[in-house]
Amino acid sequence: MSDQKNQGKDGLSRRQFLTYALGGTGAFMAATIAAPLIPFTLDPLTRSGGGTFVDSGLKESDVKSDLPQLIEFKVHRKDGWIEENAKYTAWLIKDEQGQILAMSPVCTHLGCQVTGTVDPSGNAQPAADGKWWFHCPCHGGRYTIHGVQDPTKPPTRPLDLFEVKVDGGKVMISSKLNQRKA
Repeated sequence: MSDQKNQGKDGLSRRQFLTYALGGTGAFMAATIAAPLIPFTLDPLTRSGGGTFVDSGLKESDVKSDLPQLIEFKVHRKDGWIEENAKYTAWLIKDEQGQILAMSPVCTHLGCQVTGTVDPSGNAQPAADGKWWFHCPCHGGRYTIHGVQDPTKPPTRPLDLFEVKVDGGKVMISSKLNQRKA
């Protein structure tokens, strides 16, 4: 009996060994489960809030106030392991205050592609009825040249807007969309 007590004081007892072994195993399992959760939890903090602005290819003076202009732009996008240059389309026009609007060509009703009033070669023309310039082929939605919807048709709010800024006279556009309220 006294030999067993002396062995426990000098070396590692069976109980201590089991306690350390089980504690170590439990800590290893907890670390294995928690390690993937740490990047998942911190990822929203590392993302930027705004989109990256790219050159639209237009100067501020090139943007018209009478008819919208169709532009295409590419934004470098990284989504998980996929990196690509995503292609976007926008209609640009100056509003009554001279502010540049970059409207998304996606109908706010069900997401169909709206078309502007253009001739066969793609040049913008005044609306045939004088008011409704954008037309949605899916459910008959109509919008003015500034993207304001016809209240008698299905869309309940104006066309969404891309963020725009003018930098050194160049029109810079972002892929980030903002909803306008009706």
